[in-house]
Amino acid sequence: MDRRSFLALLVAGCADPAANLGPQLAMGPGAPTPYRPEPTVDLPPSGSPTFDAWLREFYIKAVKAGLPSDLLDRELRGLTPNDRISALDSRQPEFSRPVSDYIRGVVTDDRIAIGARKRDALPALADIEARHGVPRNVLVAIWGLESGFGAILGDFDVIRAMATLAADGRRREFAEDQLMAALKIIGSGEFPRSRLVGSWAGAMGQTQFIPTTFLATAIDGDGDGRRDLWGSSADALASAANLLSKAGWRRGESWHREVTVPAGFDYALTEGPRETPGAWAQRGVVPADGRPISTADQNAEAELIAPSGAAGPMFLAFHNHFMIRRYNNSTAYALGVGLLAQRLGGEGRLVRDWPQETPLALADRTAAQTALNQLGFEAGAPDGIVGVNTRKALRAYQQARGLVADGYLSLEMVRRLRSEVGAAN
Repeated sequence: MDRRSFLALLVAGCADPAANLGPQLAMGPGAPTPYRPEPTVDLPPSGSPTFDAWLREFYIKAVKAGLPSDLLDRELRGLTPNDRISALDSRQPEFSRPVSDYIRGVVTDDRIAIGARKRDALPALADIEARHGVPRNVLVAIWGLESGFGAILGDFDVIRAMATLAADGRRREFAEDQLMAALKIIGSGEFPRSRLVGSWAGAMGQTQFIPTTFLATAIDGDGDGRRDLWGSSADALASAANLLSKAGWRRGESWHREVTVPAGFDYALTEGPRETPGAWAQRGVVPADGRPISTADQNAEAELIAPSGAAGPMFLAFHNHFMIRRYNNSTAYALGVGLLAQRLGGEGRLVRDWPQETPLALADRTAAQTALNQLGFEAGAPDGIVGVNTRKALRAYQQARGLVADGYLSLEMVRRLRSEVGAAN
């Protein structure tokens, strides 16, 4: 059952039992279904016919989902699209930011120092860690990356932001789900609309929860009976811990470990099989710092990743690394959180430095994907997003051409692909 169906059943479960049976069963087999008029939608025009048409459809959908019409009338009346949000949603960066640049930007001496002070000044973290099993340094690292330890919360009205995204249509289902959830928060009396502010994409509070995640996993961390992700750092961090715990965080296990590989290593194994550290050691993959694998990690399976290709540091990514990706589905983000957490815990810098990488223009990325497709290596739609499919296709191409098959799209690789396609044509 999908989440929307579950919510509909949950709402129905609170209504009159006879009504829950539906018109056919409540009135007996074969009885005619009574006519039920569409809800009356009386909202003033916004100035955008497209937005108004979507808003009317959403209003009817929301009423059918159980949201009170007085709530909808109050919160949706006078709503207009936010052109700034539409521009942000449609804008793809001209140049992609290399992983190395991202990590250098988030794992800094200043952030480490501030994070340590914030951590030590928050006694509730000890209880949060004990209760949920998520290390406090991981939580503080998420806090730092998401909102600068609560300093940057965003100032967008979440209702208006989600309505704008839904009406634009690119992420309609997602945005409507978030809008429904935000309206439920307001309707419950837990928070007024004035408190529901966040990023242009609807992320709220010090740990940047979208509304559906707030409803599902936000909890009270300071014992005052509320779950205030904006005003309470303890609530925000406890909620982040609850999210990771529910996602499947494994208490006591690592999230990643920097490793080295032997000369002649088959880099096509990156982002491939998940094996125990012992199995990887048989392939020559060993901890870069020479320290032994912890007892908790010896039987844990890990995937080998090379975010900057063969020229950069490599990692065994354990189960908990992928739980951080459940918070934000980005390899760079999960590494940033993990590396910052390790530095907060007193560990040193990486053994192997990040290489200097050249940012790739959008035209270069899409050209590489197009070339891979034309050469018979399925990279998916040429959208300029270098994800798993693109890297898999690139590794297959590199293997076929006798190159180091690390799946890393460098400017040199882009030029090679373009040249090969040009020669073929």
